[in-house]
Amino acid sequence: MALAFDEFGRPFIILREQDQKTRLKGIDAQKANIAAGKAVARILRSSLGPKGMDKMLQGPDGDVTISNDGATILEQMDVDNQIAKLMVELSRSQDYEIGDGTTGVVVMAGALLEQAERQLDRGIHPIRIAEGYEMASRVAVEHLERISQKFEYDVDNYESLVQTCMTTLSSKIVNRCKRSLAEIAVKAVLAVADIERKDVNLDLIKVEGKVGGKLEDTELIYGILIDKDMSHPQMPKQIADANIAILTCPFEPPKPKTKHKVDIDSVEKFETLRKQEQEYFDEMVQKCKDVGATLVICQWGFDDEANHLLMHRNLPAVRWVGGVELELIAIATGGRIVPRFQELTPEKLGKAGLVREKSFGTTKERMLYIEHCANSKAVTVFIRGGNKMMIEETKRSMHDALCVARNLIRNNSIVYGGGAAEIACSLAVDAAADKYPGVEQYAIRAFAEALDSVPMALAENSGLQPIETLSAVKSQQIKENIPFYGIDCNDVGTNDMREQNVFETLIGKQQQILLATQVVKMILKIDDVISPSEY
Repeated sequence: MALAFDEFGRPFIILREQDQKTRLKGIDAQKANIAAGKAVARILRSSLGPKGMDKMLQGPDGDVTISNDGATILEQMDVDNQIAKLMVELSRSQDYEIGDGTTGVVVMAGALLEQAERQLDRGIHPIRIAEGYEMASRVAVEHLERISQKFEYDVDNYESLVQTCMTTLSSKIVNRCKRSLAEIAVKAVLAVADIERKDVNLDLIKVEGKVGGKLEDTELIYGILIDKDMSHPQMPKQIADANIAILTCPFEPPKPKTKHKVDIDSVEKFETLRKQEQEYFDEMVQKCKDVGATLVICQWGFDDEANHLLMHRNLPAVRWVGGVELELIAIATGGRIVPRFQELTPEKLGKAGLVREKSFGTTKERMLYIEHCANSKAVTVFIRGGNKMMIEETKRSMHDALCVARNLIRNNSIVYGGGAAEIACSLAVDAAADKYPGVEQYAIRAFAEALDSVPMALAENSGLQPIETLSAVKSQQIKENIPFYGIDCNDVGTNDMREQNVFETLIGKQQQILLATQVVKMILKIDDVISPSEY
């Protein structure tokens, strides 16, 4: 950019590469925005459903991610277009609020944009389309409330929770182990849930992975698992009824904070310094022993001398444990994190029934299990898998399953999956369109058509004839007036989602419709864009 002056001395700006810049206004801007949104939705459309395809994403440093989780795919994509970034934010919002349905929400938003483009071609004003979509979304959300079903569950009878989590895991890479993983997710959530307040703190569930073994070896640990081992190989590998001192102060002599240099020019001076250091170590170890600690977990490292002394004084220790893990250990064991040795008291020690070190594979990699804790409000899901990519994708799948179980504890209403809820809403919205005399009824009917695009994508990704399959299921729902019929993606032989046990959370589905409508309304109201011509 440069500043120039005309013959009257008035300044004006010369833009570099001005011919490559265009300013889009009005209908052209709206069409360009819709095209960008549809492009993102088209990428994710083929990942929807239990037979959906996976995407391979290569990072700038060569790292490869394989996933069919919508939020992960969009997070990893390098998106420049501002409207496409809105779609990324949409998926992230769904992931943050609900955890599941991150692909479906983008596919639905793309379908709404596609229908909006047809309405614009008919000459309907974008504001009227946005208002029509708002009316239709209200009808759809209310209809979901009507067709939803509640179920009872308790700590012993949680089969319905497992079935809903299995629906979530059906579309993931881990679907061959969906039963066992769904059970692990439900047990983990119930272990940390406050059933009376209907609240679940997912921060108390740690998901840890280790390459090796097979997916079936994934286990739930009622306690904490840390990827560390005892600091000395001769320390005991198993401690029963452990009293744990959780420290954020290092086993080191205090370092002077001055910039002065200490010169040691004789053996006697060196011996004096060494003895002083040893006294420091002795005092630190003795303080831990005096309060009754049988295991020390330290955030910082300690040198070989301190390590040797700890081993000889029969005080097992673990070093370099991260801050988040320290907090979880403190919560689980009922201990307090101690910043100074002087503050260590018996009341601040954590209690655990068993602390054991376990070796894995031929390389004998070791991890530390802290089990049977005094306060079991913290659990760990320990995932095994053949390679790093498999473990990362299993972690993402487990996160979705945990979120679904949490949502069901907050609100135990479910709707039927396989596109059944979308088809039922589509029929309800289409019927409601006649009640609106204005131009909005065209937008309401367009919303109903957009809802059909989700079951159509499910049918397409399952290798079925999309239009034929959707028509058959739709007519079945109209004929029998039952909102349980959906797309038979797994080729079981029935469209009844009750028989197939395909459930989705009510709040997840409602949030999906509301978020997609919100973002599409926002996109439709943008009528002025300054951007490079390739957008």
